[in-house]
Amino acid sequence: MTAIETKSLKVGKYVDTAHVDTLIRNYKQERWRQNSERLGKEDSLSVWFSVEELEEFIANIKDYNATGVRFYFGAYPNLHINKKGEDGRQTIVMVATKNQITEDGNVEKNIHISSQSGISILAYNMGQYCPPTCPTPRKPTPGDSDDWGGLGITIVDKGEQGLAVI
Repeated sequence: MTAIETKSLKVGKYVDTAHVDTLIRNYKQERWRQNSERLGKEDSLSVWFSVEELEEFIANIKDYNATGVRFYFGAYPNLHINKKGEDGRQTIVMVATKNQITEDGNVEKNIHISSQSGISILAYNMGQYCPPTCPTPRKPTPGDSDDWGGLGITIVDKGEQGLAVI
């Protein structure tokens, strides 16, 4: 019997609070403010999914031999009808992928499945968006890296429209 060596497909790593704060603050200053101005309302800052949903999605994609999940950034059309408040806001959609060896090397390809309505991509979307539905910031505790008690609290200069704390 021959053993087949497989390479780990891990590409990410755990990061600390300071790293997350930096990413969120940079996003708010470099993308969120402009997106919100163009939309005429605050754009989404985050999308939340329950552990139950994520576990179900992962179990489902494993049934199709998925080796990963690609997170795509997207934006809802202005006439989106699934949930109130999403119109025009950005989102993420999770798409199941499978590693395939091609002439170009290993590539993660999107998984498509057959259903009663035809062939479709295996994907998950429609989480809880903030804004409009944001958690209430918690009170600061000893050891917090800021006085606000939460990740990514940022003061954004909106020019003539003043400042916004987000």
